[in-house]
Amino acid sequence: MIERVHEHIIEELQQNTRTDIIFIVTAILLNLIILAVNSIIAADNHSVTTTIVMILFVCLLIVINLIVIFGLLKGRQTRVKLINGLLKMYRDQNVEGYYDVTLLSNYNTRYNLFILAVVFLGIIAIIVPFITR
Repeated sequence: MIERVHEHIIEELQQNTRTDIIFIVTAILLNLIILAVNSIIAADNHSVTTTIVMILFVCLLIVINLIVIFGLLKGRQTRVKLINGLLKMYRDQNVEGYYDVTLLSNYNTRYNLFILAVVFLGIIAIIVPFITR
């Protein structure tokens, strides 16, 4: 039974990783696309309509980035809970020496870097088109 629980936790960790990748790639692509589109709009036309379109794209970017950041924070919480479960299982089986507990802080650092990248890319995607306008 313990092997099945171990497999289930490992599968959950793998699913968590796939979900995080989807969040990160989506945010990066969306930020770059909105940066490009708003930059093109800002360079070509200065009408009220294009300004409204740019603002709508900025609103979309902010909402999606907030969803991504919330998703990554929840992903980090989930990963910590799953790994803590694994560590308890390893302690109960007297094999905890094979798993380095510092991996938890490495995961937290990685999540923070992902969030930082999404935030700063989002800020650049918002600011640059309005500066070049």
